[in-house]
Amino acid sequence: MDFQRRGVMLVIASPSGAGKTSITRALMDKDGNLALSVSVTTRPPRSGEIDGVDYRFISIAEYEALRSAGELLESAEVHGNFYGTPRTEVEERIAAGADVVFDIDWQGTQQLTETCRSDMVTVFVLPPSIAELKSRLETRAQNSPEEIARRLANARKEMDHWLEYDYVIVNRDLGEAVDRVEAVLKAARNARRRQTDLESFVKDLQSQIDSVQ
Repeated sequence: MDFQRRGVMLVIASPSGAGKTSITRALMDKDGNLALSVSVTTRPPRSGEIDGVDYRFISIAEYEALRSAGELLESAEVHGNFYGTPRTEVEERIAAGADVVFDIDWQGTQQLTETCRSDMVTVFVLPPSIAELKSRLETRAQNSPEEIARRLANARKEMDHWLEYDYVIVNRDLGEAVDRVEAVLKAARNARRRQTDLESFVKDLQSQIDSVQ
């Protein structure tokens, strides 16, 4: 029997540069049932980013209108820019049994937890060292020395929140980190509360006992 289930909201967070975006993309390449929650943002696109694929790039006025109308599941200011998760698409996918991965920060995670906790599983990704984190930030051509310094300073605050997550993974090797997060997702899909047909299935099993005795 193929059970009906609610989808999983897989939240992956980390300090900037620790690897959450790389892990998210690798998971999506491996799993056709996993879709990215495309956030809206007021920051300008980086080189190579595509509107509607990486983010939906909108104005501050558009962002404020969405937030005021209750159309964002979560919203946050990060590094001087605003981000948010559109509500309708996520809720429709979860109800249909599809899974959604979120590449968001601790602020967004806290807001989602207030309203969507039963659908969520959360993972916090740590770098193996601060030297490695700095090196990864330096490989991004768009990061100025000032921007790198700001992101490193913010990393301390972001790491204060690691205890709020269900799972914590140190990203020493990208392939290994992806495998670990994939294992979390597979377990979450089988959680009792997400398998919506289980109650009727168990009752049917129990009703069959008399017929085989």
